[in-house]
Amino acid sequence: MKSILITSGRIIDPANKTDQIADIFVKNEKISQIGKNLKIDADILIDAKNKVVSPGFVDMHSHLREPGREDKETIYTASLAAASGGITSIVAMPNTDPVADDQTVIEFILSKAAKESLVNIFPCGSITVGEKGNKISEIWELKQSGAIAVSDDGRDVQNADLYRKAMQYCRTHNMPIISHTEDHNLSEGGLMHEGTISSKLGLKGIPACSEDIATAKIICLVEDTGHKAHFTHVSSKGAVDLIALAQSKKLKITADTTPHHFSLTDEAVEKHGTFAKVHPPLRSENHRKALIKALKNNTISTISSDHAPHLWKEKECEFDKAAVGISGFETFLPLIITNLFNPKHLSLSQALAKITINPAKILGLKKGTLSPGADADICIFDPKESFTVDRFAFKSKGKNSPFHGMKVFGKVHKTIVNGEIRITD
Repeated sequence: MKSILITSGRIIDPANKTDQIADIFVKNEKISQIGKNLKIDADILIDAKNKVVSPGFVDMHSHLREPGREDKETIYTASLAAASGGITSIVAMPNTDPVADDQTVIEFILSKAAKESLVNIFPCGSITVGEKGNKISEIWELKQSGAIAVSDDGRDVQNADLYRKAMQYCRTHNMPIISHTEDHNLSEGGLMHEGTISSKLGLKGIPACSEDIATAKIICLVEDTGHKAHFTHVSSKGAVDLIALAQSKKLKITADTTPHHFSLTDEAVEKHGTFAKVHPPLRSENHRKALIKALKNNTISTISSDHAPHLWKEKECEFDKAAVGISGFETFLPLIITNLFNPKHLSLSQALAKITINPAKILGLKKGTLSPGADADICIFDPKESFTVDRFAFKSKGKNSPFHGMKVFGKVHKTIVNGEIRITD
């Protein structure tokens, strides 16, 4: 393992409230020393002048597709795309084929990641067997196998009694729940946000209250069981208001939203068609503004990519048949810089906290910090450097992005994972 000396960078580490020009010495996979004008012989010297040096990003919601849909993405290609975006730790959602509902699938993912991944991969198991919502998975077995959380992402658990029992079980084993919130009675068959645009396009809408009602249900269960819950890809103003109320009551509630939800509205469907088809859907401007306000006041404390790669043919088709999701790893940081930092909604330190130490704390990971002794997961980027998004240049197999052709700011130059340079310009 080669030692690395990173010099003259603007070190921003929200975990330690650090924002200074200094050097970082990396040795034996760890952050060894931070200081000004370090006089240390290192195997590799990196000049980070005029660039930001931050902890590597922790993305707590992504879809790697392996096992089962290696035509869409593999653990290797996903890790390459993540590293290209400065992401050094990713949580893999369980809706693979087969579903990650038992020890075998979790161990397969970890084994494959150990051999092929360029970044840290943490599998998430499913709350219910097959994500069918009928029977609770063997949650203790999932945790013992290496799963760090459970979720039925893609389809919310509709049975409140079963969800309550799952929360009680998760509390016993201190297992985080990542909650996809949706009432299927209201959303089934919906293709985009219900509103003026859906009516104009003649597409069946998904009302915001589908998310709001499901959010209220989970909050009630958290209050009843005393267990924590994390709401993922929050998209509606009603959900934000409910989460804020729950947090004011000191309930163990956290939340994330995605770059596409705070960057776009349902009007993007008119312009980008199926490439703007996501789940939950892009909503109207009042919802987008509510998300930004929640990011500013920390009601939403984390940002996740919800990276969802698909085949080209799965997007280039009729809207009702098109797959849902955006390939999000490689536009993760640029959308945060362009749409949150540049408009001064968040400082750079506040923005980075939402993709480093905050998700790490929620998941109980020893990541997201540049503290001496911490794993040497580092991103070096230039927040002022602009470029035009080219989805065909993505390292991910998934080229499905509505941001193609958009000018953005925030260029990743180097990504270091456990002391090894994985991506370099």
